[in-house]
Amino acid sequence: MEFTIKSGSPEKQRTACVVVGIFESRKLSLSAERIDRVSKGYISDIVRHGDMEGYLGSTLMLYNVPNILADRVLLVGLGRERDFKDMEFRQAIKSAVKLLNETGAYEAVFFLTEEKVRRRELGWCIEHAVIAAGEVVYSFNHLKTENSDVRRPLRKITFSVPMRSDLPVAEVMMARGIATAEGIEFARDIANNPANLCTPEYLTEMARMLESMYKEISVTILNRAEIEAEKMGAFLAVAKGSEVEPYFIVLRYTPAGVQKTSPTVLVGKGITFDSGGISLKPAADMDHMKFDMSGAAAVLGVFRAIADLKPSIDLVGLIPACENMPSGRATKPGDVVTSLSGKTIEILNTDAEGRLILADALTYAERFSPEAVVDIATLTGAMVVALGHEAAGAFGNNDTLVRSLVNAGEESADRAWSFPMWSEYGEGLKSHFADMANIGSGGRAAGSIVAAQFLSKFAGKYNWAHLDIAGVAYKEGKEKGATGRPVSLLVTWLLNREDRENEAMG
Repeated sequence: MEFTIKSGSPEKQRTACVVVGIFESRKLSLSAERIDRVSKGYISDIVRHGDMEGYLGSTLMLYNVPNILADRVLLVGLGRERDFKDMEFRQAIKSAVKLLNETGAYEAVFFLTEEKVRRRELGWCIEHAVIAAGEVVYSFNHLKTENSDVRRPLRKITFSVPMRSDLPVAEVMMARGIATAEGIEFARDIANNPANLCTPEYLTEMARMLESMYKEISVTILNRAEIEAEKMGAFLAVAKGSEVEPYFIVLRYTPAGVQKTSPTVLVGKGITFDSGGISLKPAADMDHMKFDMSGAAAVLGVFRAIADLKPSIDLVGLIPACENMPSGRATKPGDVVTSLSGKTIEILNTDAEGRLILADALTYAERFSPEAVVDIATLTGAMVVALGHEAAGAFGNNDTLVRSLVNAGEESADRAWSFPMWSEYGEGLKSHFADMANIGSGGRAAGSIVAAQFLSKFAGKYNWAHLDIAGVAYKEGKEKGATGRPVSLLVTWLLNREDRENEAMG
């Protein structure tokens, strides 16, 4: 889809459709008022008769509006004016794009940003309008022999800004929105592939593709022999039961002029299918376990977005990639393995495998002398119980780091929520036969926090945070599929870090 920016009046747009907003209680937005005046009260008559109440996300397409150059006018409900905030803005954009994409409007000019400028800067509006539009028009149909969704009528969206002087900033933020949207789409495509196609080797191919696309990205791939030489015993314990080969993927983004010193490190869980191993999962919904590499997909999506935007940062990505399968070679409950850190782990549940591969990846991150490390993982079902599907869980050993991620989540409308990391939660990880167990002795209680406590034992040498994305990485039901979260959160967080570093340098 093509995105453009312009400044102008809604009634003068020669386009297939002009999009304007209506608040609850039938209050016209500024642009709707302009069209109403030119059309001699056409819109106010319709609203007065109750055809559009202004409820958030409601839509009404109008044809042949008098004295308007556009073919159609789309009215979008904005909800209550005092409640029209970030999430409401995104919902209004999504509702409009969805209808336009279904009704054959090949292009449209949106006059919705003006309603947000009073509460949020214009740049944010443009960036997130682009991201929201991209989320709506996304489809994954290339595995279907008869593609009923092959037509995408909406080809071009133009966002109007109040003044011509707003155009330079809007153009910059539109580019940021496009890069983030493409990173999200890249992550969604990877995660939506079935596990017979999206194997650990496929993840290496996606990393290599990024390396070929961007000169700022370099990639190193460790195969099984090299992983064994590194003595990543926790990672290999998970990979043992599968016929497919494990890989440890290292990406590095370093633009020209940036020295490799103390990078930011992103670690993505790359379990391309999680059967649970010997601790086999229930059959119901096991197909969802192809999404257990969503953390890895998010890291790849972030690298694509960052490479497009080219900020002056040093960024490393680590992806331990394997399957977790039952077989005669698979790790058994009660087995004890030695991790890369040298610490021994009693594996009481082979379905608590994500923390095992992340343990070795977090230890591997030490060699970069990182400024900060953030791991991203669909780690615990308990996260869904705690937060549902609205927010990721944020944990860590540095409050400032965790808070910066939560703030980036608010700014990006890709939310996260902070959890306590009191030492008492880690008491249940004690083992009779090893340095620690991979699950707590308290059963399901505080499962997400206990899992984070386990990870913290391998992240003690740097500032570390953990994002448990089990509830936000994919949707179920009729909208089943990967979401690409938390690419937007992480891109926002990384760009914010660059801004703070630039400010510190004067």
